[in-house]
Amino acid sequence: MANVAFTSTDQWSTATVASASGSQTLLSLLSFDSFPETLHDEDALADRLHPYEIICTMRERTKFTASLLNRLPNLKPRLIATTGPYNRGIDSVHAKSKGILVSGTNRDIPSSATSVAHKGDPTLEHIWALILSATRHIVQEDRNIKSCSPQWQHSIPTSLAGKTLGLIGLGRLGTKVAEIARLFHMSILAWSPNLTPSRASSVPGVTYSPSKEHLLKHSDIVSIHMILSPSTQDLITAPDLELLRPTAYFINTSRGPLVNEEALVKVLQEGKIAGAALDVYCVEPLPLDHPLRKCGDRVTLSPHNAYVFWGETVENIVAYLEGKPLRLLA
Repeated sequence: MANVAFTSTDQWSTATVASASGSQTLLSLLSFDSFPETLHDEDALADRLHPYEIICTMRERTKFTASLLNRLPNLKPRLIATTGPYNRGIDSVHAKSKGILVSGTNRDIPSSATSVAHKGDPTLEHIWALILSATRHIVQEDRNIKSCSPQWQHSIPTSLAGKTLGLIGLGRLGTKVAEIARLFHMSILAWSPNLTPSRASSVPGVTYSPSKEHLLKHSDIVSIHMILSPSTQDLITAPDLELLRPTAYFINTSRGPLVNEEALVKVLQEGKIAGAALDVYCVEPLPLDHPLRKCGDRVTLSPHNAYVFWGETVENIVAYLEGKPLRLLA
C-alpha cells in the first residue's frame, strides 16, 4: 500500500482527504496523511515528507526545490500530483532527472482515454461563476435573504448581453472564456503584450485591442489570463485601474501580483468601479486584516480554488498506479 501525503498551506488538503475516502479505488490502494499548515523550512519539510511515495500539492506555496527532492528518497520513482496545468514551485527538470513524475490537472489528455473529467475545465467554470456572481449580485442577495432583511431586493442585476468583455491574455484559457462570452451575446476585446491581430482574429468573435489602455477604457468586464513572470508583475497598474468605467467589473483568477492590489483596493473603496471578483491575491491565504475583506458587496472573493479538480487528481494517481500516467508536467 502506497503512502500519500497531501501538503498545502490551507484546508484544501483536509477536504481532499475527505473526498478521497469516497473513492473506493484509492481507498483500497493508498493510505493518506494531510498536512494543511505551512512549512517553509526545508529541514522540516524533508522530515515531514520523506516517508511518502506520492505527494499531492496545490498551487506554488510548498517549494519542491532540487535540494528538497534530493532528500525524499521514497519519491524515486514515484509521483508528485499537483493541481492546475503548471506549478512553478516544483523543480520539474530536477524531478525528471531523478525519475520523479509530476502530474497536473486541467490538461489535455489523449482522446482514447476513458476519463470523463478531462472534458471539463474547472477554471473556466469558476471564472464564469465569479463573473455571474458579481454582475448579478448573487452573494449579496443570498446574504440579505438569509438575514431576513425586510427589503426583498437590494440590487439590480447586470445583463451580459451586449456588454463588452475585455480579455487580457488570449491563450488556451482566454480562448475558452471567449467561447462562453459569445453564448451570452457579448462583444469581446483581447490584448496582451505579445498578442497579434492575426491571432486575435483567429478566435471567433474576438476583436484585437491595439493597447491595454484601449481595452480597459472600452470594456464592461475585464478578465485577466496571464502567467506571472518578472515581465508581467504589476501588469495592471494604478493608472490602468483608473481607466476602467465606473460600471466595470474586474476579474482575476490568474495570479495576484499581476495587479497592483493596493490600487485595486483603492478604486473599490472609492466606488470608481462597480466591483471585482478575485480568486488570487498577492499574499495567500489572504491576511485577516487585509482591506479586500472590508470592501463589502463590491468584491466577491474565493480562496484560490478555481483549478481545484479532485476528480482529475484521483485519475492521475490511479493511472500512475496502473502504469499509465496521465497529464504529466515532467
